[in-house]
Amino acid sequence: MLSLDDLRLIRAIGAAPSLAAAAQRLDLTPPAVTIRLQRIEERLGVRLAVRQSRGISLTDEGQRLHQEAMEILERMEALPSFISGNQGELRGKLRVVAPFGFGRKYVAPIVREFHRAHANLEISLYLSESPLADASGADVVVTIGKLKSSSWIAHPLAPNDRILCASAAYARRLKNLDHPSDLTRFPCLCLKENDEDVTRWRFHQGNAEGGDARKAVTIRVSGILSSNDGTIISDWALAGLGIVERSEWDVAPWIASGKLVRLLPDWSLPAAPVMALLPSRTGVSIRQRAFLDAARKALSPPPWRR
Repeated sequence: MLSLDDLRLIRAIGAAPSLAAAAQRLDLTPPAVTIRLQRIEERLGVRLAVRQSRGISLTDEGQRLHQEAMEILERMEALPSFISGNQGELRGKLRVVAPFGFGRKYVAPIVREFHRAHANLEISLYLSESPLADASGADVVVTIGKLKSSSWIAHPLAPNDRILCASAAYARRLKNLDHPSDLTRFPCLCLKENDEDVTRWRFHQGNAEGGDARKAVTIRVSGILSSNDGTIISDWALAGLGIVERSEWDVAPWIASGKLVRLLPDWSLPAAPVMALLPSRTGVSIRQRAFLDAARKALSPPPWRR
């Protein structure tokens, strides 16, 4: 027979990338987690998890037990609220990871309001320049842009385009910028994030969603100035130091005020939707689902398009 502590152990292992990360969540040592896992496996007579080069992975039996553990523990943790009549009250812990700029401006207010609605839920917001690299033990990871490949499950939160722009003063000095290939003649400001090739910019004619793939153009820009901080890149653009491609959520207010000017309006950069990532090995908990609903509500319509 399994105890609630056994189910909590399975839940932690299923949500963490390694036994060490699971042990940290449970406030145990890795050897203690290993021993307890082995005892559960012996009692059930099945293998629940296997060690791999990148951490630990649940077997099919482990995944089924993990899903059941999630559901049972969710019901148990909601029981006090159900008995007291506060059925909308959430308890437990929620760890959210988000990028610095977007996290400060939009995710932090969402967490603030979510806390006000669920005061007994312990929430941790961790901001990072590379959210996926710091996603260990996270319940929700907020990212900007589509992932090339990932073991996380993506949930769209809001649309967001990438925009080519420069300061109004710099734009007035530009001559013969009629095609993306002309960018090789001008200084460009590049944001280094997610190990991407930051000096390789891809365009297609038309809008970001319905552009003609046959007319796609890839350009290698100068990258005369680069940084891993988006705020710095935007500040450099506002100071007239060059051309930048930035997320709509960041530069829309500057474009609306006239301080930044959109360039090559007949060409579009790949869209970068705001996404919430959940661990693929876990079922969606009540806490995760509630946070996703709160985030979608806060970002609909997108504040940068209001």
